[in-house]
Amino acid sequence: MSHRPIIALDFPSKSEVQLFLEKFPADESLFLKVGMELFYQEGPEIVRWLKSLGHSVFLDLKLHDIPNTVERSMTGLAKLGVDITNVHAAGGIKMMEAAKLGLKKGTAPGQQVPLLIAVTQLTSTSEEQMHQDQLINVSLEESVIHYASCAEKAGLAGVVCSALEAEAIHRATSDAFVCLTPGIRPSGSAVGDQKRVVTPSEAKKIGSTYIVVGRPITQAKQPYEAYQIIKNEWNGEV
Repeated sequence: MSHRPIIALDFPSKSEVQLFLEKFPADESLFLKVGMELFYQEGPEIVRWLKSLGHSVFLDLKLHDIPNTVERSMTGLAKLGVDITNVHAAGGIKMMEAAKLGLKKGTAPGQQVPLLIAVTQLTSTSEEQMHQDQLINVSLEESVIHYASCAEKAGLAGVVCSALEAEAIHRATSDAFVCLTPGIRPSGSAVGDQKRVVTPSEAKKIGSTYIVVGRPITQAKQPYEAYQIIKNEWNGEV
């Protein structure tokens, strides 16, 4: 089975997304990430539209609030039919449990409950920044593993993490625990503001379940060709 990289739709409007998707075959089902920038500009309708086109959607809003608010919010988001969504693990076990409950409540009978994962430490965060800004004095890897363990305890499917931490997370959790990894850059591409990055083939070797790729595809001169190269590398077909 061929696995699809998740393409980060880091665009400010539906019109720009349309222009981007026109560069792909109309009948190809993609896995697309809708983040804060696009969702806050276009609202839930952007998700409904992408789903109507036959695409899978990772709704990346990173909810972090009191358990009751997160539960109610997830109940609403579940009705959009997204495939994956997330919360911040820093919100705590009770909040993560509430998020999962909300998703179950909002999913129509007979429909698949969205996969719920938790953000550990952002891939733009260095260990020094974590120590200074968050006053967390353990190592970055220890913090990530702790958050992953809390997410598993709360019944979540997995975490968002750097691929560099995937192997350690798999050792600390169950075999089925998902590691969704942004910060993926093909060989020779610009790192940008990401601090902890790996190539698709490296991510595959060290245990990423899903990879998220943005600018190397969205800003490429030929996005579909760039996507195919990354997809082939991710599936070990190069």
